[in-house]
Amino acid sequence: MQDVGCAVRTDPDPDLIWSAEQAAAASTDFAELHAAHGGVLWVTFDPQLARCGLFFCRDGVVSELTPPGFSVRSRVYEYGGGACCATDQGVAFVNESDQQIYRIDIAEGAGAHSAPYQLSDSPHCRYGDLSFVRVWQALLVVEESHEAGSVVHRLVRISLTGKRDVLVEGADFYAAPVASSSGQRLVWIEWDRPQQPWVATRLCQRDSGERTRVLAGQAGDRSLQQPRFDAQDRLWVLSDHAGWWQPECIDADTKREAAPYDHAPAPWQLGGRTYLPLEHDELLLTRFEEGFAVLLDVGCAVRTNAVCAGVDGAHNLGGPASSYEGAAGERRLAENFTRFRALAADAGHYYCIAASPSRLPVVLAIARGDGVVRVLAGGESPLNETHLSLPQPVDFAVGEGERCHGFFYAPVEGGEKPPLLIFLHGGPTSACYPVFDPRIAFWTLRGYAVLDLNYRGSSGYGRAYRLRLAGQWGELEVEDIRAAIDTLAREGCIDPRRVFVRGGSAGGFSALRALVELPQLRGGASLYGVSDPLALRQLTHKFEADYLDWLIGDPEQDAERYQCRTPLLQAERITAAVIFFQGALDAVVVPSQTESMVKALRLRGLPVEYHLFAEERHGFRQASNLAAALRAEHAFYQQLS
Repeated sequence: MQDVGCAVRTDPDPDLIWSAEQAAAASTDFAELHAAHGGVLWVTFDPQLARCGLFFCRDGVVSELTPPGFSVRSRVYEYGGGACCATDQGVAFVNESDQQIYRIDIAEGAGAHSAPYQLSDSPHCRYGDLSFVRVWQALLVVEESHEAGSVVHRLVRISLTGKRDVLVEGADFYAAPVASSSGQRLVWIEWDRPQQPWVATRLCQRDSGERTRVLAGQAGDRSLQQPRFDAQDRLWVLSDHAGWWQPECIDADTKREAAPYDHAPAPWQLGGRTYLPLEHDELLLTRFEEGFAVLLDVGCAVRTNAVCAGVDGAHNLGGPASSYEGAAGERRLAENFTRFRALAADAGHYYCIAASPSRLPVVLAIARGDGVVRVLAGGESPLNETHLSLPQPVDFAVGEGERCHGFFYAPVEGGEKPPLLIFLHGGPTSACYPVFDPRIAFWTLRGYAVLDLNYRGSSGYGRAYRLRLAGQWGELEVEDIRAAIDTLAREGCIDPRRVFVRGGSAGGFSALRALVELPQLRGGASLYGVSDPLALRQLTHKFEADYLDWLIGDPEQDAERYQCRTPLLQAERITAAVIFFQGALDAVVVPSQTESMVKALRLRGLPVEYHLFAEERHGFRQASNLAAALRAEHAFYQQLS
């Protein structure tokens, strides 16, 4: 493990510097960025209103397009994404409350735009992953239809006047539909149960004769995401067939990149854009280097295939796929930032949503010529250097020759060896990033060290690392937690008698499993966490209905495994205090998961707190609830220290 730099500073009054309310208010974020109409469109999440507004910036003037009562958010697959896209006239978006598609036209004047006009009228449907096809003058979208007790997914076309046509159906799931500029090629990602999109997907195409072909992934040996057409209408896609999500050109031939980097996280949400094929055989892309993201402008020589006729069923259309040469003409951009999302470009600028360890999320414009960075929105530095703990990359030896990764934050306040709070991300095929997290700042200012752990199974470290949890969930990450605690204690950076674990969703399950297996833990928190996988399997939504079988095993064949790894059935082994938080409207981890665990621990007489938020779903969004949860969790741990 690297030297994590355990030296600390002193500051006496954290509540005046960074309160729970300030941390909650700092949860503002951006999404869904598009370059269009001589400016930039994006969505801003406001935690004070728990609302996502659509904003447009042109000539330095920023205006909101969405009127009161509208919020831009898709709930397809519950996690949403791709909730808006630019059209020739303006923008189309999904309204959060009714999940229908609306259109707003943008005029030439500053801030001038129309009122929202409803395009779809299917109350039983949700929409997401919107893209605009100019030659059709229509939207291409993923439709989720809740009908007669079942959920059906399709690709549909919706014209700018509201006419709906079903284009593709039959697979269990769809994502990332896109059409070539001529409209002759329709391409998408699909997969079937029991697969997950980060395990095995197919890249499919329908041509003008309505013939459907599988271009890659037929053998079920790779995950593909983010198909894109470049300026020459050549098709690109991210494929992890070589072990890392890398851009490959399906219609051309180049050398394969040898560098072991992922260029995207796991696609939990629709509409991801972490690379862009540009003109002149260039790529704009982000990649993860030991957890840190970099943004690159890359030149690559591409030889277009002369024939695109045959399909080998397992790889591509008309010849070998290709990926860019990572060493050829790389230029690093916006080097003060460590995460990049929602890439976009126009003739003069690159655009992205970025984050860094010291400031809030930001919308950036980067000049294509000289790389000069300009902030369009966000980017405030809420804490000065004296009050800020920066992420230090760490890794720990686990298993036989393996290592797990994470980021260590030393406490700001000096003194004795600090207590440690371990953050466990959800998914579990998600990741934590070395960016400013207002929650982590809350804890480090109050004397806690924080470990943000990318346990084995996290994305960003290649396919093998990501799939490591197959059949091992509930054991492998507990081994990683144990190794991290032992190493940090041995290095003298923490007090091993005061270690707490916290996690949301799948991270809540891992926190509870750690409390079962690691009696040295002082306490923990489960935020809408899984406590009974078998019960959840019967109640959760379609997108994750088979995920537990992959993570743990077949409920009948592996019944003993479920018995051993179910926190609810192992409650008698938990000896530490636990605090629980749950949203009453959660459709992913339903409230009964938390309530049954609370009951079991209370029957044993353990110190238990339960906080139910009536208007929250999976993941809290309202600032008042975020602040209340932080205050309650801090007070709970203080009683135990």
